[in-house]
Amino acid sequence: MRTLVARLDSVGDVLLSGAAVRAIAAGSDEVWMLCGPQGAPAAEMLPGVDHVVTWSAPWIVAPAPDFTRESARELLSIVERISPDAAVILTSFHQSPLPLAALLRLAGVPRITGTSIDYAGSLLDVRLKPGEDFPEDQPEAHRALRIAEAAGFAPVDSDHLAVTGVPDVSGMVPEGRYTVVHPGATVPAREWPASHHESLVAELTARGRTVVVTGTPSETALTARVAGSAIDLGGRTSLRELAGVLAGADAVVVGNTGPAHLAAAVGTPVVSLFSPVVSAERWAPWGVPTVILGDQDAACRGSRARECPIAGHPCLSVVQPSEVADACERLIVETEGALL
Repeated sequence: MRTLVARLDSVGDVLLSGAAVRAIAAGSDEVWMLCGPQGAPAAEMLPGVDHVVTWSAPWIVAPAPDFTRESARELLSIVERISPDAAVILTSFHQSPLPLAALLRLAGVPRITGTSIDYAGSLLDVRLKPGEDFPEDQPEAHRALRIAEAAGFAPVDSDHLAVTGVPDVSGMVPEGRYTVVHPGATVPAREWPASHHESLVAELTARGRTVVVTGTPSETALTARVAGSAIDLGGRTSLRELAGVLAGADAVVVGNTGPAHLAAAVGTPVVSLFSPVVSAERWAPWGVPTVILGDQDAACRGSRARECPIAGHPCLSVVQPSEVADACERLIVETEGALL
């Protein structure tokens, strides 16, 4: 039994599919995961995944690549080479599985499962109807697991996130305890102001906490500004190394972006600076102690905006650095108490 699992989005989306992938792996001899270029590094860390292949879907990736005969042939060639017995298409509520299902059908996949509010005709062998077969307002990890169950793969363990191959990063981080601040986000509407992050690092440092600032290679100017005299690892970690850094932290302060879910996957508590452009019920860090900050009833709620549509970015800018520092310390103390 060779199963193809498709999740064509970014790091966080792929990590949230982990429980579903583990269920599929338990009922398959071999699992291939089809991802977009951003999500592939996360797929390589998921337990149960044997092989990862990458394709840029024009209806998912932003900015969108052209959809050409050549790009379609590229995907058909990939799938024909894998020759899966079944495919499970994992999507969020605003995405349709049908374009991918059509291409998978052309590539000869005999059994395809997905969830679609639209009539799927012959494109899906198993179709879940949102709002009828399951609620839309549920954690994304559960949504993915329900799709896997509909495909015939029963859950095998907890619904928590997990990754494998987390490296020893003791040479990159300080000895003893530290707190991670990750100021960047892939979507600008989900970013807390840089000046607030800068003040937060100063506040945590003044309270006696060692702070490590993390970020991608494109965020090095931001992390340098935010870190000040703290430890700046901006642009210096791979995704696996970032997992190691997060695993050693007593808490992580981060927006709604991939590293929030990576922190959850390594079991680290999260102070989540969460912009309500998407639902916290669906997208908050899953399975770890979490404090959500930000005005969840702001005017941008549910807009899915990439750029903040409200002047001043009030949903997050109203959150003060001292409030975040307090939440961070409270979360650390409560987590430590639960472990005693």
